[in-house]
Amino acid sequence: MEWDLLEKSTRKPRDRMFFSSFRKPRPEQKRAEPHIPDGMRLYIIGDVHGRDDLLDVLCGAIVKDMAETPSERTSVVFLGDYIDRGLRSAEVVERIVSGRTPAPVIALRGNHEAILLQFLEDENVLDSWRRYGAMETLLSYGVDIKEVLRGRGFGAAQAELREKLPAAHRRFFEETKLSWSLGDYFFCHAGCRPNVPLARQQQGDLLWIREEFLAFSGSWDKVVVHGHTPAQEPEELPQRINLDTGAYATGRLTGLVLEGSTRRFLST
Repeated sequence: MEWDLLEKSTRKPRDRMFFSSFRKPRPEQKRAEPHIPDGMRLYIIGDVHGRDDLLDVLCGAIVKDMAETPSERTSVVFLGDYIDRGLRSAEVVERIVSGRTPAPVIALRGNHEAILLQFLEDENVLDSWRRYGAMETLLSYGVDIKEVLRGRGFGAAQAELREKLPAAHRRFFEETKLSWSLGDYFFCHAGCRPNVPLARQQQGDLLWIREEFLAFSGSWDKVVVHGHTPAQEPEELPQRINLDTGAYATGRLTGLVLEGSTRRFLST
C-alpha cells in the first residue's frame, strides 16, 4: 500500500469553478486565512468504519510525518464512525482506548456510535441498525448473530453485546464529543444546520445532517471539518472540508493536517 501525501495551500482552493460566480474582493476586504494557534498541529481523521488495517497505515504515516517535521503540540482528531461496515470495529476502538495512536486523541461521536449506544438501551434499534453495519460490529465483539440474520433474537444479541463490550469501550463511546473547535475550525461528524450559529447546533444535525448542509453555499464564523458523506476525494470548499472518502469500501482513509494557516492531506 503506497502513500499519497498531498500538500495544499489555503490560498489555492481546489474547486476553482465554485468561485466563478463571485467578484474578487478588493484587497482591504480579504479575510485572514483560517488558522489554528501557532505551535500546534492537528491530524484529523475521517470515517474509519471498522478498517483498522487502514488506520494502522495512516497512523504509521502520521508518525513519519511527525518525525520529519516536529511540532510543539500535536493532537489527533477523529470525526466519528469508528464502527460498522468494516470487519474490525472492536480493533479500531481498542487501538484508540489503549493509546496506540501517534498523539493524544480528541474523539468525536458519529451517528453509528449513537446508534450502538441506543441499542444498548433498546433492543428494537437492531431492526434498522443491522441493515447498515451492525452485523460486522457485533461479530467483531464476538456476538452470535445467527438469529439476528433471521430477523429475530434482538434481545439476546443486546444482552451478549452488553456482556462482551469492554467497559473501556463503552466508556469511550459514551464520552465522545458532539463537536470541538480550535482556532478558525469547527469539527463535527455530519455537518451543521445552515444559518444557525455553531454554538447553537443541535445533536441531530451534528450527527445526521446531509442535504441541507452540503447544498449550503453560505458560511459560518469557522470552517466546518466533517465526514459522514462519502466522496471520491477530500472536498475542500471555503466553508467546509469533507474527509469521508468511503474507507470501508474504497480502501482510502483520509486525514487532514492543520498547522498555522496551512493544510495538507494524507490518504491511504
